Amino acid sequence: MPAVWSPLVAAPAAALLLLTYASRPRTAGTAERRPDQGDVVGPVRLAVVRAALGTGLFAVLSVELLGARGDLTALPVAVGWLVFLAVAVGLAVRRRRRHPWTPSPLRLRDRWRSYGRGDRFMIATIGVLLLAELVVALLAPPNNYDSQTYHLPKVEHWVAQGSLDFWPTAIHRQVTIPPGAEYLLLHLRLLTGGDALYNLVQWAAGIGCVLVASRIAGQLGGSRRAQLITAFLVAGTPMVALQATSTQTDLVVAAWVGCVGTLVLDGLRRVADTASVLVLGVATGLTTITKTSGMIGAGPLLALWGLAQLRLALRPPGSAGRRGRGVVRIVGQSAAVLAITALVAGPFLLRVQAEFGNPLGPPRLRDSIPMQRHDPAAVAVNLLRIGHTAFDTPLAPLRHASATAIERFATLVGVPPNDRAITFGQSTFPVPAWYPDEDRVAFPLTGALALIGAVLALARPRAITADPPATAAEAQGAEGEAGAGTAGAARGSVGVLRAYAGTVVLTVLLHAAMIKWQPWGNRLLLYALVLAVPLAGVWLDALFRRRAGTGRRSVAAGAAVAVLATAALAGVLAVSYGFPRRLVGAGSVLTTSDEDLRFLRRPQWEAEYRWAAGRVEAAGARRVGLVQGNDDWEYPWWVLLVQSDPAAHREIVPLQSVLPHRPADPPTTVDAVICTAPQRTCAALIPPGWRVDTDGVVTVALPLG
Repeated sequence: MPAVWSPLVAAPAAALLLLTYASRPRTAGTAERRPDQGDVVGPVRLAVVRAALGTGLFAVLSVELLGARGDLTALPVAVGWLVFLAVAVGLAVRRRRRHPWTPSPLRLRDRWRSYGRGDRFMIATIGVLLLAELVVALLAPPNNYDSQTYHLPKVEHWVAQGSLDFWPTAIHRQVTIPPGAEYLLLHLRLLTGGDALYNLVQWAAGIGCVLVASRIAGQLGGSRRAQLITAFLVAGTPMVALQATSTQTDLVVAAWVGCVGTLVLDGLRRVADTASVLVLGVATGLTTITKTSGMIGAGPLLALWGLAQLRLALRPPGSAGRRGRGVVRIVGQSAAVLAITALVAGPFLLRVQAEFGNPLGPPRLRDSIPMQRHDPAAVAVNLLRIGHTAFDTPLAPLRHASATAIERFATLVGVPPNDRAITFGQSTFPVPAWYPDEDRVAFPLTGALALIGAVLALARPRAITADPPATAAEAQGAEGEAGAGTAGAARGSVGVLRAYAGTVVLTVLLHAAMIKWQPWGNRLLLYALVLAVPLAGVWLDALFRRRAGTGRRSVAAGAAVAVLATAALAGVLAVSYGFPRRLVGAGSVLTTSDEDLRFLRRPQWEAEYRWAAGRVEAAGARRVGLVQGNDDWEYPWWVLLVQSDPAAHREIVPLQSVLPHRPADPPTTVDAVICTAPQRTCAALIPPGWRVDTDGVVTVALPLG
């Protein structure tokens, strides 16, 4: 049946395009512009944000609705997308009839000619990176470590049971980690019957990060070049390039947090209407349901939005009653944002609350990742360690010297450098993070530029605000989407720039105060990096505009060009030689089989897993019991035993459970047992008298005869 519905995988993209057309905002120079709305920065990018939020909202709510009905199957999902596509068509037709969109008179060739050589280089580099990532995303099967353990198994459990009910499992992250990104994967799984298109979700999220970051740069007063620099830096960040071909969730949450950021900036200068409150609530809800850490970025942004709206409500002269009504309106709008967030994320949180007595999950989850010390000394040590890992470079002497200095500082303030209250699990600081691994790779260039931009935005905001377009060609380009809006918007606001920079700095400090240091913590910072890079774009553009003279200023501009070129090289190398998906070299997606790519992180397990699957198939077992550790790979069993032969109707039955209200089935109810846990655990869950065989980390038990 899934093959019948496979063509409908184009429905989300088609609906997104139609909604982008239908939701393009009122802009200057058109009859539909509202007098109080002002110039809109990046109108097409804003329309893409609105369309993406609408599509994401439908994807999440439809899963929740069908899951509550126990009807998570291909047919209802296909019908849902057909209805959603029909609605998108209707909205696009309605928009065309009422307010036809007249494209900019500048032709594509003319716009291209209006760019300088440096700008063309950045555009071409972004295009090459996105195209290369698309090739890798389409050719590589999912092989992210966390995806093998809990991201993708949860999708298979939903498909198997047709609902979102929790199930017995030894891996609590399968049910306790917010599932927003996996909801998106579930649609692809039901429509296609496999995982061939899974990587496209993060690839699309990477494009979203590029778009929202560049629009934020324009909202901060950045010119067309500032926005190009921002897009260039985001696209070239190795962590972004590597995760854009993955089934991780960090790019997805970064894109939703970026949507919150760009919508909040829209609300700093104009009174929010009903539509803007709705989309802000949707962005917040999608952030919450995707990754809890994303709220560390969304929270300060929402506080900034609320303060700005309150200031706008109190600013106009008038009676006390009028101001009071304005305050009441702000309270109502804030409540609406919270209500929409609860609508999106509430059902999942209620399921976690019912199972564990806490919406944040069991104690082992609440104690493993969040900080357990919040005194200034502990937070300072944690911040320094996070910064050390984020800015790591291949220069070993520099890494060792900075790590030693941090350890001495920790000892000086009375905090053990690897205190378990501020360190994840049994990890030990420091660890190398410079190499291009999707879970660890550092971002020293992008991070350093963003840090400098944030400091200057706070200390000397007037020194980095962009000038109006210098030439007629640039002014024309600025009025189209390729430029970012109007020349007036390019001037920006010192107050907005400083307030936004302060919010980003606060976000980073909150992250250090709430999230323990861990070896793979760089990917958890991705949302903060996307928010911070626009500050680097605005600063670098000001550097190129105002320091193009002689002497030290010319040297500074030349150094900035060299840094940008190095950033481009880093992105290209990440796509070409990154791990565990690359274009060239050993393990290339062009020359390596899907089977080998799936096990690239643990190649020694491939033969063992295949041996065990072969034993189960030869025995004709239909119910397969699974015994595993908290960090074992479960997803390969679904690929080898279920997806590879749907006609066999095999079931995978966990024989352990860490859920208090979901006991596991007894081993006597299954036809075979596969165990990847320690032998003592295996022996306790294998029925007496069964034949037991072991190959490496895998044990297979079958009844005699």
